[in-house]
Amino acid sequence: QVQLVESGGGLVQAGGSLRLSCLASGSIFSVNAMGWYRQAPGKQRDLVATITTRGSTTYSGSVKGRFTISRDNAKNTVYLQMSSLTAEDTAVYYCTANIKTTSSWSVPADYWGQGTQVTVSS
Repeated sequence: QVQLVESGGGLVQAGGSLRLSCLASGSIFSVNAMGWYRQAPGKQRDLVATITTRGSTTYSGSVKGRFTISRDNAKNTVYLQMSSLTAEDTAVYYCTANIKTTSSWSVPADYWGQGTQVTVSS
């Protein structure tokens, strides 16, 4: 099967930076778009950023200019560099990837990680 594992979350002061990583592993044939979402307590899960296999990126308005998404296709890994963090960035961050497995009958599907907590103290 396929697993996505995030790392790099933690506690940071306002104005600080963090870098999240997400490794996709398992029976992977190809990884298409990858992205990051976040969910704050009591709120819905919102899109943060996405990146295609060719490196085209999109960002939510609230993080544009502060966050940078990147990926290493050889490592099936996506990153999220976060800077100028504020208390409003506090949330559980989830990575997602559209993956085709090695099963001959499979079609690309979206997979999710378990989430990593980011807490920004003001």
